[in-house]
Formats: sequence, structure tokens, C-alpha cells
Amino acid sequence: MAGRTVTRADLSEAVYQQVGLSRTESAALVETVLSEICTCLAQGETVKLSSFGSFVVRSKGQRVGRNPKTGVEVTIEPRQVMVFKPSNVLKARINGLSAAHDADDE
Repeated sequence: MAGRTVTRADLSEAVYQQVGLSRTESAALVETVLSEICTCLAQGETVKLSSFGSFVVRSKGQRVGRNPKTGVEVTIEPRQVMVFKPSNVLKARINGLSAAHDADDE
């Protein structure tokens, strides 16, 4: 799966291959997990997946921005944004390091 975008279908196929559920059950499992994550985030909850990372909803306050073409000031309304903070284990894996090596540094 490296070097390309991973889709829901790819995740379902991986569950099918590795866990042994039927393709229908695998797709339902992936949809259920993603739906639960979305529901929790929509309610403002933090979703923490051990050894992977955390999805956090943050509030951004009202601020003044500028139209880059005209320079006209525009008020940007307050809003909620979702951010992802990868775990140290995931960061190490992305950088080709083992989790044990990462633990030695801390």
C-alpha cells in the first residue's frame, strides 16, 4: 500500500486478507470503525488510538484575514478544526526506526 492513497476498499481488503472475515463483513467492520470515529469527533471528543495517534477537535477563534488578491480585510468566523497528532511509535515507524530505539531517546 506504499506510495499511493489508501481507500476504504483497501482497508476492507486488508481486513479480509489478514483477519479472515468475509468481504461484506470486512467492509462493514471498516465502516463501523470509521463511523464511530466520526461520531466521537463530531461530539467534540478526542479519539486516541494507541501506537497510532490522536484525533483532537480544537476551537479556532474569530480572526481577521486578508484577501490575498485585493488586500481587503475579511472576518473569519470561529470554527472547529480536527487535528491529528501521531504517536511516537508511528513517527519512529515512518522514519524507519524501531519503537525500542525511540524509547531509548526519551
